[in-house]
Amino acid sequence: MAVARTQRRKRRPKEPSVAYPPPIPNIELIEGDDEPLESDWHRLQMNLLIELVHQLWKGRTDFFCGGNMFIYYSIEQAESVRQGRPLYKGPDFFVVKDVDGTKMRKYWVVWEEGGRYPNLILELISPKTAYKDRHDNMELYAETFGTREYFWYDPDKDELKGFRLQGSRYQPIEPNERGWLWSEELGAWLGRWQGSILGRNTTWIRLYDSEGRLVPTIAEEAERERQRAEQLAQRLRELGIEPDNGTE
Repeated sequence: MAVARTQRRKRRPKEPSVAYPPPIPNIELIEGDDEPLESDWHRLQMNLLIELVHQLWKGRTDFFCGGNMFIYYSIEQAESVRQGRPLYKGPDFFVVKDVDGTKMRKYWVVWEEGGRYPNLILELISPKTAYKDRHDNMELYAETFGTREYFWYDPDKDELKGFRLQGSRYQPIEPNERGWLWSEELGAWLGRWQGSILGRNTTWIRLYDSEGRLVPTIAEEAERERQRAEQLAQRLRELGIEPDNGTE
């Protein structure tokens, strides 16, 4: 008598389980804490740096500059800010590259920006923030943010320092003969400049291009153009030609 053979079904290989990230809780993020800046100079210096980066990269929209802006990088840190006991709020000045620079932002939220952290951070040191900027923040920017370049300037000590990330530790950037520090992230030098900004005559941190030329502010650029036009008009008058000033 023939025995019927039962066919065994081949088992499908077990598909590997995929670990999905947990959903981000809906946390109310705070735009600012109304805490005043250390001085009028701090406010002007932040705004100056933002303007100069936009001047350096004129026409580009693939970067974002922030100043005195909160950076949210974890749920724990966001909750600490909301509860008034911030583990960290934000740097004085930062640059993030390869992002949509046309987007309006009230703060920088890492998990809403594709995990993007600042490429460059600069802190303006005051007696109140000196230890944190030189130690705690430096460790945070290296180990958590992975920020490639970190700079600080202490106006009281006239101390400009720069560091570049090597592995998970910062190594000092050596200054040139003028005391300027080269930023690979910006493709420009950071250096001191003595002069007047909005009527305040003091030392400022400015940008210099790869050829060592001062990156002008919008006002300085407009004044240069006015002077060029005036010089051209004068040469034309010397040749007996009345320049066209654009009026009827």
